[in-house]
Amino acid sequence: MIIRLDDCPVTSWKNGLGSTRKIAVHPAHAGMDDFIWRVSIANVDSAAPFSRFPGIDRHIVLLDGAGFTMQLDDDRNHALTTPYEPFVFPGEANVNVTLVDGPTRDFNLMVRRSHANGSAQSWNEAGTYQLDRHTRLLHCAAGRLEIGDATLHTGDSWLNTSSAQVRLQPGAVALVVIVEERATPE
Repeated sequence: MIIRLDDCPVTSWKNGLGSTRKIAVHPAHAGMDDFIWRVSIANVDSAAPFSRFPGIDRHIVLLDGAGFTMQLDDDRNHALTTPYEPFVFPGEANVNVTLVDGPTRDFNLMVRRSHANGSAQSWNEAGTYQLDRHTRLLHCAAGRLEIGDATLHTGDSWLNTSSAQVRLQPGAVALVVIVEERATPE
């Protein structure tokens, strides 16, 4: 199933200090307190703290803009300034950001760690890739990619329901969401 970013409504962050577009959530009608995994695209328009999500592993990837520096409550700083390079941090952390040079847009994967393990991977080499049963979503971050007879353009996502082959065109970047649910939650 193809999901067009423009079809995803803009909503406020949990803390109300930014905006996001939810691309997919599992289970399909889960809310902020009961999702197993969730994918969204966020706009960061100003220096503001991130919403806290206790028990959630967060994966963030810069899509557009110069990026920002994240100051985490363990006195760790991370410069999210390289496009398409995933960074993982705990959702219960207090995170404040300082923009480098204007607004940014980023890809976000959130995974409830008691129920699943997840990752966001970046593919940027032209060629054919095989998706497996743990690949939940594919996001076209740049360029064009093909899945069977479907074509995804920048901003489109594909919700995976089976194994498939993906062909990345030269210059394309795909963000791949892999989630392996636990048989029994911890």
